[in-house]
Amino acid sequence: MNSDFPRILTLLRKEKGISQKSAAADLEISQALLSHYEKGIRECGLDFLARCADYYQVSCDYLLGRSPDRHGATLTVEDIPEPDAANRDNRMISRSVLPVLNKKLIANSQGVLFDLLARADNKALTGEVSAYLMLAVYRMYRLVYGACPKNQEAMFSLPAAVARGYADAAMQICEANTASITTGTPLPGFEALKRTDSLNMTTEQIGEEYPMWASSLFNLIQGAEKRLEFRDKSKP
Repeated sequence: MNSDFPRILTLLRKEKGISQKSAAADLEISQALLSHYEKGIRECGLDFLARCADYYQVSCDYLLGRSPDRHGATLTVEDIPEPDAANRDNRMISRSVLPVLNKKLIANSQGVLFDLLARADNKALTGEVSAYLMLAVYRMYRLVYGACPKNQEAMFSLPAAVARGYADAAMQICEANTASITTGTPLPGFEALKRTDSLNMTTEQIGEEYPMWASSLFNLIQGAEKRLEFRDKSKP
């Protein structure tokens, strides 16, 4: 089969809150055999794979780790909802204003960043910046998700013991690759920026071109630098 199937099979059972014995009975196999499937000791046949898909109401592609979507859908740009789709902010406001505020600061600032990437028209640069941001969200999500002992670690294929170190290393590589492109010394396989003039803009221009996002960006920069606690030693 593959390494993802045992993990996902276990995850689905635990998320459903049923014992191995109960799941085995429903799937018409012995508990010992199900245990072997969940541990990856034995491989199942296509008939059992299909039964599992029906039982847990997921696709075979999801069970095999071929799709992150439970129904096996292939994600396209049109399929991705907007950040505020379904008016989720209203539900967050009822709990706390701070998450909504920070979410908007980050989302709006990323809007400016990705517009600059579009202007740069450099596939490698967009890829490295995007990967860095995805890894940052992955790291923070995994930490917060893991705070609840009821949440299943099997959601992740990377073991917790190495996830932080691997993600940190990957982020540093993304940052180094981005620096190589933006400083005009791209590594082999990366394309140099063709027109850096397209990225030229003053704070006044940012305000004019991004009237809905500029304030968020400026506040994010200010907040980030306060967190960094930089002190200019040349000033009294």
